[in-house]
Amino acid sequence: MSWLDITFTAAGLLLGVVSVVAPFATNWRARRSRRIGFRKQMDIAIGHNGPVPGPVDARLGLFNDLPAMRDATLVLLRIENDGSRHIEESDYIDPSTQYGLTAEFPGRRIQAQDVTLPDEHANLMGYFENQPGLHVAAPGTLRIPRVPLKPGAHYKILVLLTGGQEGDEVTVTGDLKDGKLHENHSLTPDEKPPVFSRQARWTTVVLGLALMAATTLPLLLPGPLPDDCETGTLRLTGSTAFAPVLTELAQKYRDHCGGEPDITVAAHGSRTGVRELALSGGRPEQGATVVAFSDGPRPASYTRLGESRIAVSLFTLVVHDDVRLTNLSVADVRRLYRGEIRNWSRLGGPDLPVVLVSRTSGSGTRSALTARVLAGSDEPPASSDDCVNRTVRTAPLLRCELDSTEQVLDTVARTPGALGYSELRAASPPDAPHGLHRLTLDGRTPDPDRLDSSGYPYREIEYAYTYGPPPADSLASSFLAYAVDNGTGKGVVATHGHLPCGTPVGLRVCSRTG
Repeated sequence: MSWLDITFTAAGLLLGVVSVVAPFATNWRARRSRRIGFRKQMDIAIGHNGPVPGPVDARLGLFNDLPAMRDATLVLLRIENDGSRHIEESDYIDPSTQYGLTAEFPGRRIQAQDVTLPDEHANLMGYFENQPGLHVAAPGTLRIPRVPLKPGAHYKILVLLTGGQEGDEVTVTGDLKDGKLHENHSLTPDEKPPVFSRQARWTTVVLGLALMAATTLPLLLPGPLPDDCETGTLRLTGSTAFAPVLTELAQKYRDHCGGEPDITVAAHGSRTGVRELALSGGRPEQGATVVAFSDGPRPASYTRLGESRIAVSLFTLVVHDDVRLTNLSVADVRRLYRGEIRNWSRLGGPDLPVVLVSRTSGSGTRSALTARVLAGSDEPPASSDDCVNRTVRTAPLLRCELDSTEQVLDTVARTPGALGYSELRAASPPDAPHGLHRLTLDGRTPDPDRLDSSGYPYREIEYAYTYGPPPADSLASSFLAYAVDNGTGKGVVATHGHLPCGTPVGLRVCSRTG
């Protein structure tokens, strides 16, 4: 027997042993992780569900004469902890602090909903009867609170819907710390489904034994990419404030797609990135498709660019710790940037001259400050090249311009009396450099969870631009969908202090213009 025969025989035996053991090991490991399973136990029409009543209708038709109920359906969802570990409220990963899961009924409208619980889990009812409870976030979207579940605990949600038809798509989305949400199945409404069915396990055992007997090794071919993955080369440019998000999104997308896509991040400022894309005429840059990200909308003349709204970016003013102020009114901020206030003592601060540390004109962070806080007025001309010495002696105060968010924060942190601005995450612990602190505006704090109602002004929609609409099967289109719609992608955006447009609150804020 040659060494090649020995190798193939040993490999076949090893693969057979692994195929026998793996289902049981995987089943045990899955049970040891945090798992929430969901399934649709019922989806029935309760109205006539047709345009004109026929001569015979199998249903009682009690809802046919009620307004808007002819196309009514009832859906029963079962949500359960089918793992072996407790799930606490803090184990849900969601931009909202109140809700953990989202049920969606595309094409249908929610009219009413109720919760049913078995007697042994009746203590969970308080999570639905009290705030926040079930919340209809959109006509077909139901937000579900963070309900702690012991292993085996479950609850059911009965939803009355109109529009659409029975059997239409129903989805439940959400993320768990060290776990997952998945759709499970059972043969009967209340039968607890195994991770692997008995038939599947025994089938695997038989196939494994057959494989060991045959001692053959099939050719190892790379598996197909997930359905939402595309290959190719992509270059992400534009906003430096959004660059940390893009870097992590690119890595997560590569991991999700088996390392196939080639994605690079080269951020040089919002206006610079959008301008270069518009002037490129759609030609690839070194073979890569370009997507430019911008803190705010493109210039009106760039009509050939396709637009996607990714998130709401939050920004903040920062000052050196010696200033000691923690809040400024928007009116005082405008006076500072008009040069009317040159010493912090006029605002109740220390006797220190004001030093404005700003971004260059291509910065989206600067554009957002101009549009959202300074009421359209631009900053005064630069009067210093090094943020220390004045080059324009007649200027009312010292002001310098820097190329990146990191440079602005580092300069403010080491310059007494300095005032600058940044995207929220970079200016917040633990990322912010020592020696500076954030300011609130008119007492309002940048909080993504309260952005819909707080009125915090220094914010801007984060746009993604392509040269024309990207093809549906392109890497650019797939990556943008991952950033907006995928749970992991939205989690990355939220972790960096931005409000994803793909969330219910984000959808409302991102849909507004101006």
